[in-house]
Amino acid sequence: MSDPTGRKAVAAVWRIDSARIIGALTRYTGDFALAEDLAQEALAEALVTWPREGVPNNPAGWLLTVGRRRAIDAFRRRSARDEKYAAMAHHLPEGGALTGADPGPAPDDVLWDPDQIDDDTLALMFTSCHPVLSREAGVALTLRVIGGLTSDEIARAFLVPTATVQARITRAKKTLGAAGVPFEVPPVAQRPARLAQVLSVVYLIFTEGSSASSGDEVIRFDLAGEAQRLTRILSRLMPEEPEVHSLLALLELTAARFPARRGPDGEIVLLEEQDRRRWDRSAIARGRAALAKAADAGRGYGYYGLQAAIAECHALASSVEETNWGRIVALYDGLGRLAPSPVVDLNRAVAVSMAQGPAAALPIVDALASAEAFKDSHQLPGVRGELLRRLGRLDEARTELEQAIRLCGNERERAVLTRKLAELSPSDNRG
Repeated sequence: MSDPTGRKAVAAVWRIDSARIIGALTRYTGDFALAEDLAQEALAEALVTWPREGVPNNPAGWLLTVGRRRAIDAFRRRSARDEKYAAMAHHLPEGGALTGADPGPAPDDVLWDPDQIDDDTLALMFTSCHPVLSREAGVALTLRVIGGLTSDEIARAFLVPTATVQARITRAKKTLGAAGVPFEVPPVAQRPARLAQVLSVVYLIFTEGSSASSGDEVIRFDLAGEAQRLTRILSRLMPEEPEVHSLLALLELTAARFPARRGPDGEIVLLEEQDRRRWDRSAIARGRAALAKAADAGRGYGYYGLQAAIAECHALASSVEETNWGRIVALYDGLGRLAPSPVVDLNRAVAVSMAQGPAAALPIVDALASAEAFKDSHQLPGVRGELLRRLGRLDEARTELEQAIRLCGNERERAVLTRKLAELSPSDNRG
């Protein structure tokens, strides 16, 4: 009889260890696209075997062993005398090709050395972000293989159709294969040129984890935690790069609020309602220390440093009312000059509403109405509805909130918007 816990275990292990598994398989095969295919085959085998026979003692090792055996089968089909097949087969236990039974744990000293795992994951990141790929293709591919995101989730992060993301991923794998891109952490001299894209990938993974775009969870701790782990590794690998420390600061300071962002039943707790005593003070300390390292470089804050400084303003305030909203507006001004985007402008409008009132912020939001980035997003009508509510324009606020509810893909966030809509009443006039 099939055990549903087996399928849940497959999903959990894949979410946590897919990057390590694909990285290890890429190292063994030397073929990025083949490695992902092998990992997917191993995943499919687990979905059949684990619910029927139980979860193995070493789930990730099981997947790796299956993937390696499938690789050997592939090389065998190409050539019985292939040298790569012989080298890989030398490390396998007795038993040959996969029979469908639990292959047992892989040798820990070969497959799961912690330093090798980190190297494999980083090599996978830099390979996915190779200069032969466009930024869009590289980010989409890395979000898929490092973050384990689905094409739908990546599409929402990019605000593009799912088919576009799938096409980018397919083209990226073909391009890497055709270019013969090596699987390695690049030499020191080549890292800065590829760092910006790597940081962008990690940031998008964390963004999806900290504010899930779909589903019934507010926070996807697996994705957020993986992004933090990868950034810590990058900070050790590239300690001279201030933006690495800035990103680490941003992630730590944002994650510090996680304990207070969920209620007892998993519901979203808005910033103004959060119990700040539940914020993780050790994470705040780590974030501020990382931001100080970035500042010590003497180059001024970059894209992630400005966002981390905004997060620090929240971390230092005892309440929403005591927050230095004027400084936050100024930081958003700098961010808008450095990296102009409608999303930055919308966040700046929220800060302006807190510093100067909703009347000052509404024209900024109205100017964003035609922005392509918000075409299918709930963010703009959600913010506009709140500003109109505070101005006492309740009928207009109701229309905007209804639109936000229709567009929102996350069940918990939709519940917050629905609650706001229900709370509207003629007496709710806060101009």
